[in-house]
Amino acid sequence: MSYLLALDQGTTSSRAIIFDEHGTVHATAQREIQIQTPHSGWVEQDAQEIWTTQIAVVQQAIASARLMAKDIKAIGLTNQRETTVVWDKRTGHPLAPAIVWQDRRATEWCNQLLERHLEDKIQNTTGLRIDPYFSAGKLVWLLDHVDGLRTLAEQGHVAFGTIDSWLIWNLTQGSEHMIEMSNASRTMLMNLKTQQWDDELIELFNIPKSVLPKIVASDSYIASTAQGLLGAEIPITGILGDQQSALFGQSCFEVGTAKNTYGTGCFMLFNTGSHIQKSQNKLLTTLAWQCQGQTSYALEGSVFMAGAIVQWLRDGLGIIKNSNEVERLACKVQDTDGVVLVPAFTGLGAPHWDSDARALLCGMSRGTHKAHIARAALEAIAFQVSDVLTAMQSDIAQPLKELRVDGGASQNDMLMQFQADILNVPVLRPKLLESTAWGAAAIAGLKCGVFNNLSEISESWQLDKVFEPRMSEDERQTHLFKWNDALRRAKS
Repeated sequence: MSYLLALDQGTTSSRAIIFDEHGTVHATAQREIQIQTPHSGWVEQDAQEIWTTQIAVVQQAIASARLMAKDIKAIGLTNQRETTVVWDKRTGHPLAPAIVWQDRRATEWCNQLLERHLEDKIQNTTGLRIDPYFSAGKLVWLLDHVDGLRTLAEQGHVAFGTIDSWLIWNLTQGSEHMIEMSNASRTMLMNLKTQQWDDELIELFNIPKSVLPKIVASDSYIASTAQGLLGAEIPITGILGDQQSALFGQSCFEVGTAKNTYGTGCFMLFNTGSHIQKSQNKLLTTLAWQCQGQTSYALEGSVFMAGAIVQWLRDGLGIIKNSNEVERLACKVQDTDGVVLVPAFTGLGAPHWDSDARALLCGMSRGTHKAHIARAALEAIAFQVSDVLTAMQSDIAQPLKELRVDGGASQNDMLMQFQADILNVPVLRPKLLESTAWGAAAIAGLKCGVFNNLSEISESWQLDKVFEPRMSEDERQTHLFKWNDALRRAKS
């Protein structure tokens, strides 16, 4: 039996999962991490806490699987993307809080780039839109606002990285300063064609080049864990940003395959193979992975509010006590009786990109009760995913044949059925919902010889349930008309 250890460093927790080569989970450990919001639009974490929770769950998972560190064949790592860390190369200590992907403090800097009409240049080079979401703005903000940081950087003492870089630095006790390619493609600094840092952008943004890590392939042998850290030196042989890792873990290796992850937000990725597909519909072009010498790209659409809507029903409105109740409540009614929720609580993501849009609950009457609102909340998740897919279908020639799903809310049967009906494509839910962690374990296993090729990884993908579209075209169009009408009213 070959054991693979996945490190899954997410926004709300650090996790470690031990899989065997069939994708069976042997142990899981998880610890929450704190999020600080010191000012409106600021979202921070303690980089040291990210590391200490991550190494603690690794030790916990190995112990609870009753294994020794030497029994682990390889480590695969997956992480929250875009989150930005700076630390001192001499001491390894963070020089500022980690700025989380949700943070908006670089808005003003982004607006200055837009005023200089740089959006086409940046999109053509990086595949990304100018937005505070990406790491470049966060790094520039730190260099400009943390006392003495720029001077230290110019002296060559500062290391910048995304969460994968920070964890690798600590796992190797400072011997490796690197960033994996799918993560690098989310910084707004990497040239998608060359997969190298873009000198023109680095100069434009006034970033000292010495802070940047080395870009490596997704299936690189990085190093082994430092001596004395885990009781044996385990090779680290695979890294992917979390959404790319879910695409890999769902075995979406063919051009035209797609997955949607239902987490706090929703992230849909569509594999475009070796083709860099520029979006005409406000989606992002991103690197999916570089593996076995081949580079694959994807189109990505991000929805900001998915599971977060259910949290709002629980914490904001108090109409459910825990998130699991929402499906039961929503199923008490046949339909929403005309109620529509547009969940623009933090603006709208792809394909609208309207940060000033505001949430809207409309279509209510005296007969409206909490079950209608719960159903409208779940339908809102599906409508937003439908908007992303419509934009994708406009960008690409081949139509989507099926959508593979994962993440917490994919366990909700009512939502998955409505999703299939609104998209008019089958929705496939696998038995293993740990797609993100499995993607990291699988790519590490491919590099260290547990798997010989991608088709061996595909064999581990097993269907739990398929949701076939059942809605008539008239009914679908009526639903979409009401959604689009509400959407228009919510936009700024």
